Amino acid sequence: MTANGWIQIAIYAVAVTICVKPLGLYMAKVFDGERTFLSPIFRPVERVIYAVCGVKENEEQHWTTYTIAALLFSLFSFALLYALQRLQAVLPFNPQGMAAVSPDSSFNTAVSFTTNTNWQGYSGETTMSYLTQMAGLTTQNFVSAAVGIVLAIALIRGFARRSAKSLGLFWVDLTRCVLYILVPLSIVVALVLIWQGVPQNLGAYTTAHTLEGAKQVIAQGPAASQIAIKQLGTNGGGFFNVNSAHPFENPNAITNFIEMWALLVISAALTYTFGRMVGNTRQGWAIFAVMGVLWLGGQSVCYWAESQPSPKLAAMHIDQAPSDLQAGGNMEGKEVRFGIANSTIWANATTDASNGSVNSMHDSFTPIGGLVPMLNIQLGEIVFGGTGSGLYGMLLFAIVAMFVAGLMVGRTPEYLGKKLEAKEVKMAILAILVTPVFVLGMTALASVLPAGLAGLNNAGPHGFSEILYAFSSGTGNNGSAFAGLSANTPFYNTTIGMAMLAGRFLWIVPMMAAAGSLAEKKIVPPSAGTFPTTGPLFVGLLVGVILIVGGLTFFPALALGPIVEHFAMHAGSLY
Repeated sequence: MTANGWIQIAIYAVAVTICVKPLGLYMAKVFDGERTFLSPIFRPVERVIYAVCGVKENEEQHWTTYTIAALLFSLFSFALLYALQRLQAVLPFNPQGMAAVSPDSSFNTAVSFTTNTNWQGYSGETTMSYLTQMAGLTTQNFVSAAVGIVLAIALIRGFARRSAKSLGLFWVDLTRCVLYILVPLSIVVALVLIWQGVPQNLGAYTTAHTLEGAKQVIAQGPAASQIAIKQLGTNGGGFFNVNSAHPFENPNAITNFIEMWALLVISAALTYTFGRMVGNTRQGWAIFAVMGVLWLGGQSVCYWAESQPSPKLAAMHIDQAPSDLQAGGNMEGKEVRFGIANSTIWANATTDASNGSVNSMHDSFTPIGGLVPMLNIQLGEIVFGGTGSGLYGMLLFAIVAMFVAGLMVGRTPEYLGKKLEAKEVKMAILAILVTPVFVLGMTALASVLPAGLAGLNNAGPHGFSEILYAFSSGTGNNGSAFAGLSANTPFYNTTIGMAMLAGRFLWIVPMMAAAGSLAEKKIVPPSAGTFPTTGPLFVGLLVGVILIVGGLTFFPALALGPIVEHFAMHAGSLY
Protein backbone atom coordinates (compact mmCIF):
# COMPACT_ATOMS: atom_id res chain seq x y z
CA MET A 1 0.00 0.00 0.00
CA THR A 2 1.22 3.49 -0.79
CA ALA A 3 0.22 7.05 0.07
CA ASN A 4 -0.39 7.65 -3.64
CA GLY A 5 -2.79 4.73 -3.74
CA TRP A 6 -4.77 5.99 -0.76
CA ILE A 7 -4.92 9.47 -2.33
CA GLN A 8 -6.41 7.95 -5.49
CA ILE A 9 -9.01 6.09 -3.41
CA ALA A 10 -9.82 9.27 -1.47
CA ILE A 11 -10.22 11.36 -4.64
CA TYR A 12 -12.59 8.76 -6.07
CA ALA A 13 -14.69 8.66 -2.88
CA VAL A 14 -14.90 12.47 -2.80
CA ALA A 15 -15.85 12.65 -6.49
CA VAL A 16 -18.79 10.30 -5.91
CA THR A 17 -19.84 11.92 -2.63
CA ILE A 18 -19.99 15.51 -3.90
CA CYS A 19 -22.49 14.42 -6.57
CA VAL A 20 -24.85 12.74 -4.10
CA LYS A 21 -26.87 15.82 -3.10
CA PRO A 22 -27.23 17.63 -6.46
CA LEU A 23 -27.98 14.50 -8.47
CA GLY A 24 -30.15 13.02 -5.72
CA LEU A 25 -32.17 16.24 -5.47
CA TYR A 26 -32.58 16.35 -9.24
CA MET A 27 -33.85 12.76 -9.35
CA ALA A 28 -36.33 13.46 -6.54
CA LYS A 29 -37.74 16.36 -8.57
CA VAL A 30 -37.99 14.18 -11.67
CA PHE A 31 -39.98 11.45 -9.91
CA ASP A 32 -42.14 13.95 -8.05
CA GLY A 33 -43.08 15.46 -11.41
CA GLU A 34 -41.51 18.84 -10.64
CA ARG A 35 -40.03 21.11 -13.30
CA THR A 36 -36.29 20.77 -13.89
CA PHE A 37 -33.77 22.60 -16.05
CA LEU A 38 -34.19 19.89 -18.70
CA SER A 39 -38.01 20.12 -18.79
CA PRO A 40 -38.08 22.53 -21.78
CA ILE A 41 -36.19 19.90 -23.81
CA PHE A 42 -37.75 16.65 -22.67
CA ARG A 43 -41.26 17.58 -21.55
CA PRO A 44 -42.58 17.78 -25.15
CA VAL A 45 -40.96 14.41 -25.92
CA GLU A 46 -42.49 12.94 -22.76
CA ARG A 47 -45.98 14.08 -23.79
CA VAL A 48 -45.58 12.54 -27.25
CA ILE A 49 -44.54 9.21 -25.73
CA TYR A 50 -47.61 9.17 -23.47
CA ALA A 51 -49.90 10.05 -26.39
CA VAL A 52 -48.46 7.34 -28.65
CA CYS A 53 -48.53 4.68 -25.92
CA GLY A 54 -51.92 5.63 -24.53
CA VAL A 55 -50.55 6.39 -21.06
CA LYS A 56 -52.69 8.61 -18.80
CA GLU A 57 -50.05 10.52 -16.90
CA ASN A 58 -52.12 11.37 -13.85
CA GLU A 59 -53.34 7.85 -13.14
CA GLU A 60 -51.59 5.65 -10.56
CA GLN A 61 -51.33 1.92 -9.93
CA HIS A 62 -51.82 -0.37 -6.96
CA TRP A 63 -48.63 -2.20 -6.02
CA THR A 64 -49.83 -5.39 -7.71
CA THR A 65 -50.54 -3.60 -11.00
CA TYR A 66 -47.25 -1.70 -10.81
CA THR A 67 -45.38 -4.98 -10.26
CA ILE A 68 -47.20 -6.79 -13.06
CA ALA A 69 -46.37 -3.93 -15.44
CA ALA A 70 -42.68 -4.20 -14.54
CA LEU A 71 -42.73 -7.99 -14.98
CA LEU A 72 -44.54 -7.86 -18.34
CA PHE A 73 -42.19 -5.16 -19.61
CA SER A 74 -39.22 -7.31 -18.64
CA LEU A 75 -40.77 -10.36 -20.32
CA PHE A 76 -41.26 -8.41 -23.56
CA SER A 77 -37.68 -7.12 -23.34
CA PHE A 78 -36.40 -10.68 -22.91
CA ALA A 79 -38.33 -11.95 -25.94
CA LEU A 80 -37.16 -9.09 -28.17
CA LEU A 81 -33.50 -9.47 -27.22
CA TYR A 82 -33.63 -13.25 -27.65
CA ALA A 83 -35.11 -12.83 -31.14
CA LEU A 84 -32.48 -10.27 -32.15
CA GLN A 85 -29.67 -12.66 -31.27
CA ARG A 86 -31.22 -15.63 -33.01
CA LEU A 87 -31.97 -13.63 -36.18
CA GLN A 88 -28.94 -11.34 -36.35
CA ALA A 89 -27.42 -13.25 -39.29
CA VAL A 90 -30.27 -12.08 -41.56
CA LEU A 91 -30.71 -8.60 -40.06
CA PRO A 92 -28.93 -5.39 -41.14
CA PHE A 93 -25.93 -3.62 -39.50
CA ASN A 94 -23.86 -6.78 -39.50
CA PRO A 95 -20.78 -5.90 -41.57
CA GLN A 96 -18.74 -8.77 -40.11
CA GLY A 97 -21.41 -11.34 -40.95
CA MET A 98 -21.91 -12.54 -37.38
CA ALA A 99 -23.80 -15.82 -37.21
CA ALA A 100 -26.91 -16.40 -35.12
CA VAL A 101 -26.14 -16.82 -31.43
CA SER A 102 -26.80 -20.32 -30.05
CA PRO A 103 -30.12 -20.91 -28.23
CA ASP A 104 -28.58 -21.41 -24.78
CA SER A 105 -26.28 -18.39 -25.08
CA SER A 106 -29.16 -16.28 -26.44
CA PHE A 107 -31.29 -17.30 -23.45
CA ASN A 108 -28.52 -16.50 -20.99
CA THR A 109 -27.72 -13.12 -22.58
CA ALA A 110 -31.36 -12.10 -22.93
CA VAL A 111 -32.01 -12.92 -19.27
CA SER A 112 -28.75 -11.25 -18.28
CA PHE A 113 -29.45 -7.89 -19.89
CA THR A 114 -33.15 -7.89 -19.00
CA THR A 115 -32.33 -8.38 -15.31
CA ASN A 116 -29.59 -5.70 -15.35
CA THR A 117 -27.04 -8.43 -14.61
CA ASN A 118 -25.16 -8.28 -17.92
CA TRP A 119 -23.25 -11.47 -17.32
CA GLN A 120 -21.12 -11.88 -20.43
CA GLY A 121 -20.57 -15.50 -21.42
CA TYR A 122 -19.53 -14.51 -24.93
CA SER A 123 -16.93 -12.31 -26.60
CA GLY A 124 -18.77 -9.17 -27.69
CA GLU A 125 -16.64 -8.22 -30.68
CA THR A 126 -16.79 -11.74 -32.20
CA THR A 127 -20.38 -12.69 -31.35
CA MET A 128 -22.79 -9.74 -31.58
CA SER A 129 -23.68 -7.67 -34.66
CA TYR A 130 -23.89 -3.88 -34.45
CA LEU A 131 -27.70 -4.11 -34.51
CA THR A 132 -27.74 -6.55 -31.59
CA GLN A 133 -25.27 -4.36 -29.68
CA MET A 134 -27.28 -1.16 -30.27
CA ALA A 135 -30.95 -2.14 -30.49
CA GLY A 136 -30.63 -5.05 -28.08
CA LEU A 137 -27.88 -4.76 -25.51
CA THR A 138 -27.58 -0.96 -25.30
CA THR A 139 -31.35 -0.51 -25.17
CA GLN A 140 -31.57 -2.97 -22.32
CA ASN A 141 -28.74 -1.16 -20.57
CA PHE A 142 -31.08 1.83 -20.43
CA VAL A 143 -34.41 0.22 -19.62
CA SER A 144 -33.27 -2.55 -17.26
CA ALA A 145 -31.39 0.05 -15.21
CA ALA A 146 -34.50 2.25 -15.28
CA VAL A 147 -36.68 -0.61 -14.04
CA GLY A 148 -34.43 -1.04 -11.01
CA ILE A 149 -34.52 2.68 -10.25
CA VAL A 150 -38.29 3.06 -10.52
CA LEU A 151 -38.90 0.01 -8.32
CA ALA A 152 -36.73 1.66 -5.65
CA ILE A 153 -38.81 4.83 -6.10
CA ALA A 154 -41.98 2.78 -5.56
CA LEU A 155 -40.59 1.46 -2.27
CA ILE A 156 -39.63 5.00 -1.24
CA ARG A 157 -43.22 6.11 -1.90
CA GLY A 158 -44.36 3.26 0.33
CA PHE A 159 -42.48 4.88 3.21
CA ALA A 160 -43.42 8.44 2.25
CA ARG A 161 -47.15 8.07 1.71
CA ARG A 162 -49.83 7.59 4.32
CA SER A 163 -53.10 5.66 3.95
CA ALA A 164 -52.46 5.36 0.18
CA LYS A 165 -53.57 2.65 -2.22
CA SER A 166 -51.11 3.39 -5.04
CA LEU A 167 -47.37 3.70 -5.62
CA GLY A 168 -47.28 5.75 -8.84
CA LEU A 169 -47.52 4.73 -12.50
CA PHE A 170 -44.80 2.40 -13.81
CA TRP A 171 -44.90 3.72 -17.38
CA VAL A 172 -44.53 7.35 -16.30
CA ASP A 173 -41.70 6.56 -13.89
CA LEU A 174 -39.90 4.48 -16.53
CA THR A 175 -40.22 7.18 -19.18
CA ARG A 176 -39.01 9.94 -16.89
CA CYS A 177 -36.08 7.87 -15.64
CA VAL A 178 -34.80 7.19 -19.16
CA LEU A 179 -35.51 10.67 -20.57
CA TYR A 180 -34.46 12.96 -17.73
CA ILE A 181 -31.74 10.91 -16.00
CA LEU A 182 -30.11 8.17 -18.05
CA VAL A 183 -30.12 9.76 -21.51
CA PRO A 184 -28.59 13.15 -20.52
CA LEU A 185 -25.90 11.59 -18.34
CA SER A 186 -25.08 9.02 -21.03
CA ILE A 187 -24.74 11.70 -23.70
CA VAL A 188 -22.27 13.64 -21.57
CA VAL A 189 -20.21 10.56 -20.65
CA ALA A 190 -20.25 9.24 -24.25
CA LEU A 191 -19.01 12.56 -25.61
CA VAL A 192 -16.17 12.59 -23.08
CA LEU A 193 -15.23 9.04 -24.07
CA ILE A 194 -15.30 9.89 -27.79
CA TRP A 195 -13.16 12.97 -27.08
CA GLN A 196 -10.65 10.71 -25.35
CA GLY A 197 -10.48 8.24 -28.24
CA VAL A 198 -13.15 5.58 -27.66
CA PRO A 199 -14.54 4.39 -31.06
CA GLN A 200 -18.05 5.36 -32.13
CA ASN A 201 -18.76 4.30 -35.72
CA LEU A 202 -20.58 1.77 -37.89
CA GLY A 203 -17.60 0.80 -40.04
CA ALA A 204 -16.32 -2.70 -40.66
CA TYR A 205 -13.46 -4.02 -38.56
CA THR A 206 -9.99 -2.91 -39.63
CA THR A 207 -7.55 -5.47 -40.99
CA ALA A 208 -3.90 -4.75 -40.26
CA HIS A 209 -0.79 -6.56 -41.44
CA THR A 210 2.02 -6.95 -38.93
CA LEU A 211 5.75 -6.67 -39.63
CA GLU A 212 5.95 -10.46 -39.46
CA GLY A 213 3.38 -10.72 -42.26
CA ALA A 214 0.50 -11.91 -40.06
CA LYS A 215 -3.01 -10.51 -40.38
CA GLN A 216 -4.71 -8.86 -37.41
CA VAL A 217 -8.39 -7.88 -37.24
CA ILE A 218 -9.01 -4.82 -35.06
CA ALA A 219 -12.56 -4.56 -33.76
CA GLN A 220 -14.37 -1.23 -33.59
CA GLY A 221 -17.97 -0.01 -33.79
CA PRO A 222 -20.49 2.03 -31.74
CA ALA A 223 -18.58 1.45 -28.50
CA ALA A 224 -18.65 4.81 -26.67
CA SER A 225 -22.46 5.02 -26.52
CA GLN A 226 -22.72 1.52 -25.07
CA ILE A 227 -19.90 2.02 -22.58
CA ALA A 228 -21.48 5.21 -21.22
CA ILE A 229 -24.78 3.60 -20.26
CA LYS A 230 -22.99 0.37 -19.33
CA GLN A 231 -21.21 2.27 -16.57
CA LEU A 232 -24.00 4.65 -15.53
CA GLY A 233 -26.60 1.89 -15.42
CA THR A 234 -24.22 -0.46 -13.56
CA ASN A 235 -24.72 -2.87 -16.43
CA GLY A 236 -21.49 -4.48 -17.55
CA GLY A 237 -21.45 -6.62 -20.67
CA GLY A 238 -18.83 -4.60 -22.51
CA PHE A 239 -18.65 -3.94 -26.22
CA PHE A 240 -15.31 -5.75 -26.09
CA ASN A 241 -14.80 -9.03 -24.27
CA VAL A 242 -12.37 -7.74 -21.63
CA ASN A 243 -14.54 -4.69 -20.85
CA SER A 244 -12.59 -1.69 -19.59
CA ALA A 245 -9.26 -3.49 -19.71
CA HIS A 246 -9.47 -2.99 -23.49
CA PRO A 247 -7.67 0.19 -24.62
CA PHE A 248 -10.54 1.06 -26.97
CA GLU A 249 -13.00 1.01 -24.07
CA ASN A 250 -10.64 2.71 -21.66
CA PRO A 251 -7.78 4.54 -23.38
CA ASN A 252 -6.27 6.57 -20.54
CA ALA A 253 -6.44 7.81 -16.93
CA ILE A 254 -9.25 10.29 -17.70
CA THR A 255 -11.57 7.66 -19.15
CA ASN A 256 -10.60 5.29 -16.35
CA PHE A 257 -11.67 7.77 -13.68
CA ILE A 258 -14.88 8.75 -15.51
CA GLU A 259 -15.90 5.12 -15.94
CA MET A 260 -15.22 4.29 -12.27
CA TRP A 261 -17.15 7.39 -11.16
CA ALA A 262 -20.09 6.54 -13.41
CA LEU A 263 -20.44 3.09 -11.84
CA LEU A 264 -21.52 4.35 -8.42
CA VAL A 265 -22.75 7.93 -8.89
CA ILE A 266 -26.45 7.19 -9.54
CA SER A 267 -26.69 4.46 -6.89
CA ALA A 268 -25.03 6.72 -4.33
CA ALA A 269 -27.22 9.70 -5.23
CA LEU A 270 -30.40 7.66 -4.81
CA THR A 271 -29.80 7.69 -1.05
CA TYR A 272 -30.36 11.47 -1.07
CA THR A 273 -33.37 10.99 -3.35
CA PHE A 274 -34.74 8.65 -0.69
CA GLY A 275 -34.17 11.18 2.10
CA ARG A 276 -35.71 14.01 0.11
CA MET A 277 -38.83 12.04 -0.88
CA VAL A 278 -39.53 10.80 2.66
CA GLY A 279 -39.01 14.32 4.00
CA ASN A 280 -35.91 13.50 6.04
CA THR A 281 -32.62 14.07 4.24
CA ARG A 282 -30.67 13.02 7.36
CA GLN A 283 -32.18 9.56 6.88
CA GLY A 284 -30.84 9.50 3.34
CA TRP A 285 -27.37 10.42 4.59
CA ALA A 286 -27.61 7.67 7.23
CA ILE A 287 -28.23 5.07 4.51
CA PHE A 288 -25.35 6.56 2.51
CA ALA A 289 -23.14 6.26 5.61
CA VAL A 290 -23.99 2.56 5.99
CA MET A 291 -23.09 1.93 2.36
CA GLY A 292 -19.96 4.04 2.73
CA VAL A 293 -18.75 2.17 5.83
CA LEU A 294 -19.18 -1.19 4.09
CA TRP A 295 -17.51 0.09 0.91
CA LEU A 296 -14.54 1.59 2.76
CA GLY A 297 -14.05 -1.57 4.83
CA GLY A 298 -14.10 -3.79 1.76
CA GLN A 299 -11.92 -1.41 -0.24
CA SER A 300 -9.31 -1.27 2.53
CA VAL A 301 -9.09 -5.05 2.91
CA CYS A 302 -8.95 -5.58 -0.85
CA TYR A 303 -6.25 -2.93 -1.36
CA TRP A 304 -4.21 -4.40 1.50
CA ALA A 305 -4.53 -7.95 0.12
CA GLU A 306 -3.56 -6.97 -3.42
CA SER A 307 -0.60 -4.95 -2.16
CA GLN A 308 0.97 -8.18 -0.90
CA PRO A 309 3.17 -10.36 -3.14
CA SER A 310 1.47 -13.44 -4.52
CA PRO A 311 2.43 -16.51 -2.45
CA LYS A 312 2.32 -18.64 -5.59
CA LEU A 313 4.94 -16.54 -7.36
CA ALA A 314 6.99 -16.28 -4.17
CA ALA A 315 7.06 -20.08 -3.94
CA MET A 316 8.57 -20.10 -7.43
CA HIS A 317 11.29 -17.64 -6.29
CA ILE A 318 10.17 -14.99 -8.76
CA ASP A 319 10.07 -12.18 -6.19
CA GLN A 320 13.74 -11.87 -5.27
CA ALA A 321 14.80 -8.77 -7.24
CA PRO A 322 13.61 -5.32 -6.09
CA SER A 323 12.54 -4.47 -9.64
CA ASP A 324 10.51 -7.59 -10.26
CA LEU A 325 6.77 -7.76 -10.98
CA GLN A 326 5.89 -8.22 -7.31
CA ALA A 327 7.76 -5.22 -5.95
CA GLY A 328 4.53 -3.21 -5.73
CA GLY A 329 2.26 -6.10 -4.84
CA ASN A 330 0.19 -8.60 -6.80
CA MET A 331 0.28 -7.18 -10.33
CA GLU A 332 -0.76 -10.44 -11.98
CA GLY A 333 -3.75 -9.76 -14.23
CA LYS A 334 -3.82 -6.06 -13.33
CA GLU A 335 -3.92 -3.19 -15.81
CA VAL A 336 -0.36 -1.84 -15.54
CA ARG A 337 -1.45 1.59 -16.78
CA PHE A 338 -3.59 2.20 -13.69
CA GLY A 339 -1.97 0.23 -10.88
CA ILE A 340 -3.22 -1.73 -7.89
CA ALA A 341 -5.21 1.04 -6.17
CA ASN A 342 -7.33 1.69 -9.26
CA SER A 343 -7.69 -2.03 -9.89
CA THR A 344 -9.10 -2.58 -6.40
CA ILE A 345 -11.45 0.39 -6.84
CA TRP A 346 -12.68 -1.24 -10.03
CA ALA A 347 -13.03 -4.61 -8.29
CA ASN A 348 -15.15 -3.16 -5.50
CA ALA A 349 -17.10 -0.77 -7.71
CA THR A 350 -17.95 -3.53 -10.16
CA THR A 351 -19.08 -5.88 -7.41
CA ASP A 352 -20.85 -3.12 -5.52
CA ALA A 353 -22.57 -2.28 -8.76
CA SER A 354 -21.94 -4.52 -11.78
CA ASN A 355 -19.36 -5.86 -14.19
CA GLY A 356 -17.05 -3.74 -16.30
CA SER A 357 -13.71 -4.37 -14.66
CA VAL A 358 -10.30 -3.06 -15.67
CA ASN A 359 -8.71 -6.25 -14.29
CA SER A 360 -8.45 -9.64 -15.91
CA MET A 361 -11.71 -10.08 -14.01
CA HIS A 362 -11.14 -11.13 -10.41
CA ASP A 363 -9.47 -14.48 -11.06
CA SER A 364 -6.09 -12.76 -10.79
CA PHE A 365 -6.74 -11.52 -7.26
CA THR A 366 -5.29 -13.06 -4.13
CA PRO A 367 -7.75 -15.26 -2.17
CA ILE A 368 -8.60 -12.50 0.35
CA GLY A 369 -8.62 -9.85 -2.35
CA GLY A 370 -11.13 -11.96 -4.29
CA LEU A 371 -13.15 -12.72 -1.17
CA VAL A 372 -14.09 -9.03 -0.74
CA PRO A 373 -15.89 -8.59 -4.08
CA MET A 374 -17.49 -12.01 -3.64
CA LEU A 375 -18.85 -11.05 -0.22
CA ASN A 376 -20.08 -7.70 -1.55
CA ILE A 377 -22.25 -9.57 -4.03
CA GLN A 378 -23.40 -12.17 -1.51
CA LEU A 379 -24.64 -9.48 0.85
CA GLY A 380 -27.22 -8.72 -1.83
CA GLU A 381 -25.49 -6.03 -3.90
CA ILE A 382 -26.45 -3.38 -1.32
CA VAL A 383 -23.13 -1.55 -0.98
CA PHE A 384 -24.41 1.19 -3.31
CA GLY A 385 -25.31 -1.73 -5.56
CA GLY A 386 -27.05 -1.73 -8.92
CA THR A 387 -29.10 1.29 -9.93
CA GLY A 388 -32.14 1.11 -7.69
CA SER A 389 -31.67 -2.50 -6.64
CA GLY A 390 -28.91 -1.54 -4.20
CA LEU A 391 -31.17 0.95 -2.44
CA TYR A 392 -34.25 -1.24 -2.21
CA GLY A 393 -32.07 -4.11 -0.98
CA MET A 394 -30.60 -1.87 1.72
CA LEU A 395 -34.05 -0.66 2.77
CA LEU A 396 -35.22 -4.26 3.18
CA PHE A 397 -32.24 -4.85 5.47
CA ALA A 398 -33.26 -1.66 7.32
CA ILE A 399 -36.70 -3.18 7.94
CA VAL A 400 -35.06 -6.28 9.43
CA ALA A 401 -32.67 -4.12 11.50
CA MET A 402 -35.52 -2.05 12.93
CA PHE A 403 -37.43 -5.23 13.73
CA VAL A 404 -34.38 -6.38 15.73
CA ALA A 405 -34.21 -2.94 17.40
CA GLY A 406 -37.88 -3.23 18.34
CA LEU A 407 -37.22 -6.56 20.02
CA MET A 408 -34.30 -5.01 21.89
CA VAL A 409 -36.33 -2.15 23.36
CA GLY A 410 -39.52 -4.14 23.81
CA ARG A 411 -41.85 -2.16 21.56
CA THR A 412 -43.44 -2.46 18.13
CA PRO A 413 -40.71 -1.82 15.57
CA GLU A 414 -41.09 1.19 13.31
CA TYR A 415 -39.14 2.93 10.60
CA LEU A 416 -39.79 6.45 9.30
CA GLY A 417 -43.01 6.57 11.27
CA LYS A 418 -44.38 3.31 9.82
CA LYS A 419 -45.15 0.44 12.18
CA LEU A 420 -43.35 -2.67 10.95
CA GLU A 421 -45.67 -5.61 11.40
CA ALA A 422 -45.53 -9.26 10.42
CA LYS A 423 -46.20 -8.77 6.70
CA GLU A 424 -43.41 -6.26 6.05
CA VAL A 425 -40.85 -8.24 8.04
CA LYS A 426 -41.82 -11.53 6.38
CA MET A 427 -41.60 -9.98 2.91
CA ALA A 428 -38.20 -8.44 3.68
CA ILE A 429 -36.81 -11.74 4.98
CA LEU A 430 -38.30 -13.66 2.06
CA ALA A 431 -36.53 -11.38 -0.41
CA ILE A 432 -33.22 -11.50 1.45
CA LEU A 433 -33.31 -15.31 1.56
CA VAL A 434 -33.48 -15.55 -2.24
CA THR A 435 -29.76 -14.85 -2.55
CA PRO A 436 -28.40 -17.57 -0.22
CA VAL A 437 -30.90 -20.18 -1.39
CA PHE A 438 -29.99 -19.84 -5.06
CA VAL A 439 -26.29 -19.10 -4.61
CA LEU A 440 -25.64 -22.06 -2.32
CA GLY A 441 -28.17 -24.35 -4.01
CA MET A 442 -26.88 -23.79 -7.53
CA THR A 443 -23.25 -23.96 -6.39
CA ALA A 444 -23.90 -27.31 -4.70
CA LEU A 445 -25.57 -28.60 -7.85
CA ALA A 446 -22.70 -27.52 -10.13
CA SER A 447 -20.13 -28.94 -7.70
CA VAL A 448 -21.44 -32.49 -7.99
CA LEU A 449 -22.79 -32.76 -11.54
CA PRO A 450 -20.38 -33.72 -14.36
CA ALA A 451 -21.69 -30.87 -16.54
CA GLY A 452 -20.79 -28.38 -13.82
CA LEU A 453 -17.38 -29.82 -13.09
CA ALA A 454 -16.55 -29.94 -16.81
CA GLY A 455 -16.28 -26.15 -16.85
CA LEU A 456 -13.49 -26.02 -14.26
CA ASN A 457 -10.00 -24.99 -15.30
CA ASN A 458 -8.68 -25.10 -11.72
CA ALA A 459 -8.95 -27.78 -9.07
CA GLY A 460 -9.25 -27.46 -5.30
CA PRO A 461 -10.61 -24.49 -3.36
CA HIS A 462 -10.05 -22.05 -6.21
CA GLY A 463 -12.14 -24.12 -8.59
CA PHE A 464 -14.90 -24.14 -6.00
CA SER A 465 -14.53 -20.36 -5.63
CA GLU A 466 -14.98 -19.95 -9.38
CA ILE A 467 -18.29 -21.81 -9.28
CA LEU A 468 -19.40 -20.00 -6.13
CA TYR A 469 -18.52 -16.62 -7.61
CA ALA A 470 -20.38 -17.39 -10.86
CA PHE A 471 -23.65 -18.15 -9.07
CA SER A 472 -23.12 -15.31 -6.59
CA SER A 473 -22.70 -12.95 -9.53
CA GLY A 474 -25.72 -14.34 -11.35
CA THR A 475 -28.09 -14.36 -8.37
CA GLY A 476 -26.79 -10.97 -7.24
CA ASN A 477 -27.47 -9.57 -10.73
CA ASN A 478 -23.87 -8.44 -10.83
CA GLY A 479 -22.28 -9.89 -13.96
CA SER A 480 -18.60 -9.99 -12.99
CA ALA A 481 -16.64 -13.26 -12.95
CA PHE A 482 -13.55 -15.03 -11.69
CA ALA A 483 -12.98 -15.79 -15.39
CA GLY A 484 -11.33 -19.18 -14.84
CA LEU A 485 -14.66 -20.98 -15.27
CA SER A 486 -15.73 -22.04 -18.78
CA ALA A 487 -19.29 -20.86 -18.34
CA ASN A 488 -20.44 -20.53 -21.97
CA THR A 489 -21.91 -24.04 -21.99
CA PRO A 490 -25.54 -25.21 -22.08
CA PHE A 491 -25.36 -26.18 -18.39
CA TYR A 492 -24.00 -22.87 -17.10
CA ASN A 493 -25.93 -20.71 -19.56
CA THR A 494 -29.14 -22.31 -18.33
CA THR A 495 -28.43 -22.52 -14.60
CA ILE A 496 -26.87 -19.06 -14.31
CA GLY A 497 -29.82 -17.75 -16.34
CA MET A 498 -32.21 -19.27 -13.80
CA ALA A 499 -30.17 -17.73 -10.96
CA MET A 500 -30.36 -14.31 -12.61
CA LEU A 501 -34.13 -14.55 -13.00
CA ALA A 502 -34.52 -15.52 -9.35
CA GLY A 503 -32.14 -12.82 -8.13
CA ARG A 504 -34.13 -10.13 -9.90
CA PHE A 505 -37.77 -11.08 -9.83
CA LEU A 506 -38.00 -13.11 -6.62
CA TRP A 507 -36.60 -10.01 -4.88
CA ILE A 508 -38.99 -7.65 -6.64
CA VAL A 509 -42.30 -9.31 -5.77
CA PRO A 510 -41.93 -9.45 -1.95
CA MET A 511 -40.26 -6.03 -1.95
CA MET A 512 -43.23 -4.50 -3.79
CA ALA A 513 -45.65 -6.30 -1.46
CA ALA A 514 -43.87 -4.65 1.47
CA ALA A 515 -44.03 -1.27 -0.33
CA GLY A 516 -47.78 -1.60 -0.91
CA SER A 517 -48.37 -2.54 2.72
CA LEU A 518 -46.28 0.38 3.98
CA ALA A 519 -48.12 2.87 1.76
CA GLU A 520 -51.44 1.92 3.35
CA LYS A 521 -50.20 2.67 6.88
CA LYS A 522 -50.47 5.93 8.73
CA ILE A 523 -47.35 7.79 9.79
CA VAL A 524 -46.88 7.74 13.56
CA PRO A 525 -45.06 10.74 15.09
CA PRO A 526 -41.80 9.83 16.87
CA SER A 527 -41.94 9.47 20.65
CA ALA A 528 -39.43 9.17 23.48
CA GLY A 529 -39.16 5.42 22.88
CA THR A 530 -38.60 5.68 19.11
CA PHE A 531 -35.29 4.14 18.02
CA PRO A 532 -33.12 6.86 16.38
CA THR A 533 -32.53 6.19 12.69
CA THR A 534 -30.25 9.04 11.66
CA GLY A 535 -27.22 8.71 13.94
CA PRO A 536 -24.24 6.44 14.58
CA LEU A 537 -26.36 3.97 16.58
CA PHE A 538 -28.57 3.26 13.57
CA VAL A 539 -25.59 3.06 11.21
CA GLY A 540 -23.84 0.59 13.54
CA LEU A 541 -26.99 -1.51 13.99
CA LEU A 542 -27.66 -1.76 10.26
CA VAL A 543 -24.03 -2.58 9.42
CA GLY A 544 -24.06 -5.26 12.15
CA VAL A 545 -27.30 -6.84 10.94
CA ILE A 546 -26.03 -6.92 7.35
CA LEU A 547 -22.73 -8.55 8.31
CA ILE A 548 -24.33 -11.04 10.69
CA VAL A 549 -27.04 -12.11 8.23
CA GLY A 550 -24.59 -12.25 5.34
CA GLY A 551 -21.77 -13.80 7.35
CA LEU A 552 -23.85 -16.57 8.92
CA THR A 553 -25.46 -17.38 5.61
CA PHE A 554 -22.29 -17.65 3.57
CA PHE A 555 -19.65 -18.64 6.10
CA PRO A 556 -19.65 -22.35 5.15
CA ALA A 557 -19.19 -21.52 1.47
CA LEU A 558 -16.58 -18.84 2.08
CA ALA A 559 -14.63 -21.15 4.39
CA LEU A 560 -14.48 -23.80 1.66
CA GLY A 561 -13.36 -21.33 -0.98
CA PRO A 562 -11.19 -18.21 -0.62
CA ILE A 563 -10.28 -18.68 3.06
CA VAL A 564 -9.09 -22.27 2.58
CA GLU A 565 -7.27 -21.16 -0.55
CA HIS A 566 -5.57 -18.36 1.38
CA PHE A 567 -4.14 -20.71 3.99
CA ALA A 568 -3.25 -23.35 1.40
CA MET A 569 -1.26 -20.84 -0.61
CA HIS A 570 0.63 -19.57 2.40
CA ALA A 571 1.38 -23.13 3.43
CA GLY A 572 3.16 -23.56 0.11
CA SER A 573 0.55 -25.81 -1.49
CA LEU A 574 -0.22 -24.87 -5.08
CA TYR A 575 -2.66 -27.78 -5.51
